[in-house]
Amino acid sequence: MPLSKFQTPEPPAQQGIPQDVDGLLRLAAQSMFDVLARSTEGMMVVDRNHRVVWISDGYKRFLPALGFDDEHQFVGKRVEDVVPNTQMLQVLATGKPVLVDLLTNKAGTFLVSRLPLRNDAGEVIGALGLVLLDHPETTMQPLIQKFARLQQELEDTRRQLAAQRRPKYTIASFIGASPAALEVKRQARRVAQTDSTVLLLGETGTGKELMAHAIHAASRRTHRPLVSVNIAAVPETLLEAEFFGVAPGAYTGADRKGRDGKFKLADGGTLFLDEIGDMPLALQSKLLRVLQEQEVEPLGSNTVLRVDVRVIAATSRDLAAMVAAGQFRADLYYRLNVLPIRVPALRERLDDIEALAEALGEDIARRSGMPQKLLSPDAIEWLMLQAWPGNIRELRNTLEQVSLMSDDMQLTAAHFQGGSALPAMPAEAMPTAAPQPPTPAITAAQAVAPLPELIEALERDAIARALQATGGNRMAAARLLQISRASLYERLARWPDLEVQVSGGA
Repeated sequence: MPLSKFQTPEPPAQQGIPQDVDGLLRLAAQSMFDVLARSTEGMMVVDRNHRVVWISDGYKRFLPALGFDDEHQFVGKRVEDVVPNTQMLQVLATGKPVLVDLLTNKAGTFLVSRLPLRNDAGEVIGALGLVLLDHPETTMQPLIQKFARLQQELEDTRRQLAAQRRPKYTIASFIGASPAALEVKRQARRVAQTDSTVLLLGETGTGKELMAHAIHAASRRTHRPLVSVNIAAVPETLLEAEFFGVAPGAYTGADRKGRDGKFKLADGGTLFLDEIGDMPLALQSKLLRVLQEQEVEPLGSNTVLRVDVRVIAATSRDLAAMVAAGQFRADLYYRLNVLPIRVPALRERLDDIEALAEALGEDIARRSGMPQKLLSPDAIEWLMLQAWPGNIRELRNTLEQVSLMSDDMQLTAAHFQGGSALPAMPAEAMPTAAPQPPTPAITAAQAVAPLPELIEALERDAIARALQATGGNRMAAARLLQISRASLYERLARWPDLEVQVSGGA
């Protein structure tokens, strides 16, 4: 069907000269249209309602591969229903041409162009699609190979970014079975079920970042990004751009394409703000607005972007004292302190040191490629007597230093004393070889008692002595008795009065 069916040019004047400029333009348009129809592999025209209104004779040969017997089944349908992966809708919506593109569907791979059609008022009334080359993989092999390589690189980059945004830890990664460790894990599981803001409090090195990852991993947002920002590590002048992003050309040297901020990158997921206590006062009000409204405005832009972000903040500083001193906004503090979790210091859960040392030793061995070093009982005792102001981070540093500096496969207290990681233990605190508990005297009456009763009396007396010698420390008592902690706990459950006697000084 020729174009003249849709728009017939004015008849020419004498000697073939058009009556006016409009007539000349219409003739030129028809001539160009006819040339394109003959020189391309196929053409189609769609109207503003996405309907296919015309196809060229060349385009008809693609119909069987698209699942149509003739043009009457094709023309009149919405283009997105009959041409898989078409971008004609984009041209109709934006009015911008797509001059060169690759289209792949069940009919093959094609090099195509798409042009908007406008009326005299400049309104988009349709679009023209041209198939420039059929099967360009044979005639444009270098370009197709480059396109395929770029597509593969893009997919690889997306996978890498997705892997980087996944949580590294789960709640099970927080090692420990002490009451303090069990309580913080219980709280983490509970807050993970909500979208409210979490504030992690605790000294440096206690595992606040691990807990943030664990909460995200246990939440419904686990398949969305987890984005972390260490506020103390970002220069103050760059913090606003880091959080909210930058519009294209916002300032001299800014990226022409602009840059997304951390809130935008974390959309649908979780944003972890580490060292929130170091945030400048000038930026705190803007952060408060984002937390309240879930909206961000990039630098240099007048556009407000909606975001869906769950915030987890962490600090080793006393925010309440900072509020009182005027160093932290009270309204932001209340907005952050919705679900506070205090991560306990290592000295508050000394019973976990053995398990922590074992897990850290495994990781040190894996990273260094060396065999894992074992810790002797007196080394564990030595570790439990330290103050650990740096908490688990300091414990790891100590274990790694001593492990890498020693050729021995078992580390004793002497190895740690000789190292520079921690000061030497005072002589009076140095654990000594534990003397075996003396066997209690057995009276004549006991000598004729049933054997199970005699064994129970002996066990009870030995446990009481061990608890007394260790000041009630159950882990140390189990080590003195050379039994597992589980065995000790089982017996203490039968004789709870033993611990009462120890705590009471009996």
